[in-house]
Amino acid sequence: MEIAVFLFSAVVISLSGVMAPGSVTAATIAQGAARKDAGVLIAVGHGIIEFPLMFGIILGFDAVIKSSVAQIAIGMVGGAFLLWMGAGMIRDIGKEAVATNGSRKSGPVLTGLLLSAGNPYFLLWWATIGLKLATDARQLGWVAFVLFTIIHWLCDLAWLGFLGVMSFGGSRILGGRVQRAILAICGAALVLFSIRFIYSATVLWIRTVHPA
Repeated sequence: MEIAVFLFSAVVISLSGVMAPGSVTAATIAQGAARKDAGVLIAVGHGIIEFPLMFGIILGFDAVIKSSVAQIAIGMVGGAFLLWMGAGMIRDIGKEAVATNGSRKSGPVLTGLLLSAGNPYFLLWWATIGLKLATDARQLGWVAFVLFTIIHWLCDLAWLGFLGVMSFGGSRILGGRVQRAILAICGAALVLFSIRFIYSATVLWIRTVHPA
């Protein structure tokens, strides 16, 4: 009974994090306009990072994530990737088969992997809220912990899969103009996220080099 109550709370907390707008959401909607399974594949790439991370944080990896050096590096690299991806989407708007071309440049699995590894807010979520959930699960036993990791990722899979299918269906029903609008909005969102990542990393670097 205790495990069931914990897993229910983990689902609620996980969904609140998964459904929050972010770079993965924007990329899923954009690539979903080209292929129905984009959300599922992005969730797979996300899981390639997330599963080892979930095991790692209960072994002390959260201390590495919280370090200034890691946060600066992750923010800079992640911001650069988002800038490249978002600018590419915007640049290619109007080209024939634009969504397909964008998907070829960065496949959904690779997109999910890189956007997760290069997202400082995702990693910090795991170093704080996620750490508490993982620690509570581990205290209930390894079975509870393994169930927690699977259920958490299934929340990602369900939500991103849903977004991908809805984006694909909407772009097909409403036509190329809506598809281009989706790509423009998502591309702009990724550029804004990139600026936020790089700005936060730069501020942290300045504070680290020149502490007040």
